[in-house]
Amino acid sequence: MDRLRRRSVGFLHAAGETWACFLVTFRGLDHQWHGYFSFRPKDGGQDADEVRTADIFREDSESAIDQKARGLGRPLLSGLLASALHGRQQLQGEPPHLRRWFRTMLAQNSRELAGGWPHEEWETKADLELGKLRSLYASYRLDQVCHFIALVQPEDFEGCVTNILNGASIDFGGKDLLQFAMMVVEFIESRLPLPPFEIWVQDFLAHRRDYALYAHTLHREGRLP
Repeated sequence: MDRLRRRSVGFLHAAGETWACFLVTFRGLDHQWHGYFSFRPKDGGQDADEVRTADIFREDSESAIDQKARGLGRPLLSGLLASALHGRQQLQGEPPHLRRWFRTMLAQNSRELAGGWPHEEWETKADLELGKLRSLYASYRLDQVCHFIALVQPEDFEGCVTNILNGASIDFGGKDLLQFAMMVVEFIESRLPLPPFEIWVQDFLAHRRDYALYAHTLHREGRLP
C-alpha cells in the first residue's frame, strides 16, 4: 500500500471547537486509489485527538478522488465530522481530552463575558461602562488561564489536575464536573501574576486593538498569540 497523502480541505466548527479537515488518499493492494477525511482539533497535538471517516472514496486515479472530495459542500463535511465524533464516543467511550475540554470551556465563558471576539466596542466606543470593563477584565483573566493550560503538555496537565483535586479525577459524566473544574481554574488563576483591575484598565484602554487581536488569535484561530 502506498504511503498516505494528506491535503488540507479547510476548517469546520463542531462541539465548540475548530477542526482542521484533511483529505487522505492512498493506493491500496487492489491498485485502486482510496480516500477518507480526517479531522483534527486546532489545539490537538496528538494522534489520539484525531478522528476520521471510513474509506469513502475508491477510484482509478487520485485526481478523481480529489475532484469528488472538493465538490462536497460544507454541510456534508460537517455531517461527516459529527458522525466521526459520535462513532468514536459510542465505540470507544472516550471522554473529551482533559486539556482540550478545559480550553473549550474557558473559551466559551470568556466569550460570554466579553460579548464576542473581537468586539467593536473595544476600539470604537470612547467610554466603556465600568460594568463592561469589569466583564472584559474577567474575560482577560480566563484567557490567561486558558493560555497557561495550552502551554502544558496534555499528560502533565492531567497529573496536575489530579494533584489540585487531592487525588480525585474529573468524571465527565459526574454531577460534580463543573465544581471540580472551577476548583482547578481558581487554583491556577490564583497563582498567575495577573495585574489588578485598576492597572489592567489603564493598559486596556491604551491598547484596545492589541487585546482584541490577542483574544481573536487565542480562541478563533486556535493558536497561541
